[in-house]
Amino acid sequence: MSTRAPVRMKVTVPRYERMQRLARRFPELDASAIETCLAMLLTAQELGDAYEAHFARHGLSQGRFVVLIHLLYEEDSTGAGLTPAELADNSACSRATMTGLLDTLEHSGFISRQDHPEDRRMYTVHLTPKAHAFLQGMLPDHYRRVAALMAPLSQAERATLQQLLKKVASGIPALRDP
Repeated sequence: MSTRAPVRMKVTVPRYERMQRLARRFPELDASAIETCLAMLLTAQELGDAYEAHFARHGLSQGRFVVLIHLLYEEDSTGAGLTPAELADNSACSRATMTGLLDTLEHSGFISRQDHPEDRRMYTVHLTPKAHAFLQGMLPDHYRRVAALMAPLSQAERATLQQLLKKVASGIPALRDP
């Protein structure tokens, strides 16, 4: 989860002729790499927009949903809550961002903050009965929609896609590194 809003721009795949002109000017240009990267960016943008609309139907943001799911998983596995720092680490966001998410969820009646059982300077976050009822109603729809999203792919294709995405992710430092 990013701490700042992404800049949204329409990703388009360049025309073949345009790509060839650029390749003559820049010999480093790998047309296949560019086309594949742009197709992936377009899909990611469309998927992000679809998720945003999906969560908005339920009155959530993706960040708030992630927090609720982490709390639900923790509750199912240990019966305990999580500290804000643990939630931030699990959600890959800053502690300041997590504070805002928790404030919103508490205001909505979805979480409660309780004194930490071992350290009175800290607190743990727990789901409320309202959150449980909400998730019971929302998650079946969510899981059906995710299944429908992935339905065109066989199990083998899904495994291959996951492997390919890991390979692509290993190349991300090429864009980030100075």
